[in-house]
Amino acid sequence: MSISKKNIESTLSQIIYPGFHKSIMEFGFVKHIETEADTVRITLDIPSHAPEVEAQLRLEVAQRVRLLGEANIELTITKPPLPRETSSHGKNVLPKIQNFVMVSSGKGGVGKSTTTVNLAIALAQQGKKVGLLDTDIYGPNIPRMMGIEGEQPVFLGKTIKPLQAHGIKVMSIGSLVERGASLIWKGAMVTQAIEQMLEDIDWSSLDVLLFDMPPGTGDAQLALAQSLPVTAGVCVTTPQKVALDDTIRSMDMFKQLHIPIAGLVENMSGFICPESGKEYDIFGKGTTQPLADAYDTAVLGEIPIEPAIREGGDNGMPITILAPDCETSKRYQQIAAKLWESMMKVNTEGGVDNSAVQPTIF
Repeated sequence: MSISKKNIESTLSQIIYPGFHKSIMEFGFVKHIETEADTVRITLDIPSHAPEVEAQLRLEVAQRVRLLGEANIELTITKPPLPRETSSHGKNVLPKIQNFVMVSSGKGGVGKSTTTVNLAIALAQQGKKVGLLDTDIYGPNIPRMMGIEGEQPVFLGKTIKPLQAHGIKVMSIGSLVERGASLIWKGAMVTQAIEQMLEDIDWSSLDVLLFDMPPGTGDAQLALAQSLPVTAGVCVTTPQKVALDDTIRSMDMFKQLHIPIAGLVENMSGFICPESGKEYDIFGKGTTQPLADAYDTAVLGEIPIEPAIREGGDNGMPITILAPDCETSKRYQQIAAKLWESMMKVNTEGGVDNSAVQPTIF
């Protein structure tokens, strides 16, 4: 007696993806279900390469589907292409992390940290295991934005356990120094601090680690590129020509460091009136497309000015958490999906072909 597809979907909706609170059905990881006579064929597409995640899913799927009736179970699990060994030609001091994204800007005040925080949360909401490292030594804003200001990390011998906030692992230099303290460091000290943060923090296994970089092009960017094979870079800018002029320098930096550019985020692109919902182009809009074309990349998205973004950042509740159904949150979700797709494209150039993956037959 064959098992109905509806019953299989109901059963799979009870399987929680390891490390999260949502099921593999809710995340959309179940890509194909087929029933034929006494055979059930299931395909899962998951974002993690961790063997323990795959092993747990294989065990749970087999156990739960068998409870529905006697059947042969063919389970295929596909994963993203393996990360390229060298995108920025940096050594990999964090081999348990699959992808590294450097979020940068040519100048300060364009919303780089806000963008990084919301992209990290959006990726986690899409089922990725995400980490966020604040490498902005002189202006670490991530603790306040993530609602962990004043929290102290746990030291485990020579390693540091990152803080947890909104479903992601977070660490910032702001969590390691006295609140409000100014760091008057030379270039060599900045480089050493970043290298030490990379090596001393116990991130464990992650699908992606995002870096909130200092504005400009300096020692922090170079130190990171030399320490890790950065998968992709994201440039954050605003529509004004002054900001775009500085963004060109940031794009050139990625090119010189051999870091693939995932694309541009045009921040403060229009203003959404909270009363009427109408959008007004206060600072302009759509000016980044020619720059993206010049560097053979894409505009990942346009983020408007919205009061809830400021409120969320000040209160430690980013807009993707505070108002997940608003227009801005939806745009962050779209940008996160495009960013992940871009990373997978980069990795495919030196990765594996999932089409050749053979199913496991129980």
